[in-house]
Amino acid sequence: MKRSGSAVWQGDLKTGKGTVSTESGVLSQTQYSFSTRFENGKGTNPEELVAAAHAGCFSMALSAQLGEAGLTPEKLETTATVTFDKTEAGWTVTNVHLNVNGKVPKADDAAWNKATQAAKTGCPISRLFNTTITMDAKLER
Repeated sequence: MKRSGSAVWQGDLKTGKGTVSTESGVLSQTQYSFSTRFENGKGTNPEELVAAAHAGCFSMALSAQLGEAGLTPEKLETTATVTFDKTEAGWTVTNVHLNVNGKVPKADDAAWNKATQAAKTGCPISRLFNTTITMDAKLER
């Protein structure tokens, strides 16, 4: 299976602009620029897109892990926060933090913790990163 996305950039780094698109068309020539990446400009940026991808991937992986334990989540909410810092090597994603809230009938803390840890390490996007991934996972009662 292969999925693709594309980007077009025009101009220099600080005053140039670009667009990103996805094969599915969900993103179609969505604007990004220096100001959307390093300031608060209107548009998206690669780190925001990576965070959304990680949150979505993790939520699906967690649902699968819970299913293997015979549990069906009513709702899983995941926010991935990507930390983007300037290091000696240059701008680097240095950390991803997952904040997870789940409503899972019949789940106990042990099953929840086992499933969240397995999803954190097993999610394909988690395995893509060469960085520290931390997590807070709350099971609603």
